[in-house]
Amino acid sequence: MAAPDIDTDTAAGTSPLDERLVLRDRLMLAVLPHVAFDGWSEAALRQGAADADMGAAQLAALFPGGVADAVAQFSDWADRAMLAQLAGRDLATMKVRARVTLAVRVRLELLAPWTEAVQRASSFLALPTHAGLAARLLYRTVDAVWYAAGDQSTDFNHYTKRALLAGVQTATVLYWLSDRSPDHADSWAFLDRRIENVMAIGKGLATLSPPKLSSLKNWGGLVPSPLRFSRHLRQRV
Repeated sequence: MAAPDIDTDTAAGTSPLDERLVLRDRLMLAVLPHVAFDGWSEAALRQGAADADMGAAQLAALFPGGVADAVAQFSDWADRAMLAQLAGRDLATMKVRARVTLAVRVRLELLAPWTEAVQRASSFLALPTHAGLAARLLYRTVDAVWYAAGDQSTDFNHYTKRALLAGVQTATVLYWLSDRSPDHADSWAFLDRRIENVMAIGKGLATLSPPKLSSLKNWGGLVPSPLRFSRHLRQRV
């Protein structure tokens, strides 16, 4: 699937924050072709900046956190591109399960031109020193998926849904990266199975109050704790 076009021109009346987002997207997209050779590195950032006609000062201003900021921008861009794609779909006629499945799939299809960048970003985020960043980016993605699916829960169930989907998202990305089946057919079948499992677990959890949920002894290997998962929620990168 071809990457969606990004308008990097600043429109009249655009706020400074919007302009900064456009410039960060432009720089990050210029970095992507170099990631396959240099990984998510300062070298890749410098080469991308040169391709985007940006100097060292502008690079430092847009990504003051260096490589971590660029990786975060990549994930954020994918989330926004996914939401933009889904905005054009008739989700109202679909069941929640189908909406969630579609959202996860659309995001991966958008990333298909840059599988090497996704692979290297996964390795970067797997480092212990980047655990906080990895948790925040994962939360933002699953939150965006549930937002697109129309979820409006605000109670304990809000975090449970996101914790459950976090496991699906992570497992599906890893499976997708190694999938060589035509059109990633095996990945979509894998995703369907994981979503089916999550929906079954979610229905069971929905009938339990938080105290009862915390008393269960055999769920640890199946469900990430929403309380531990929420420690990194909504923090700024």
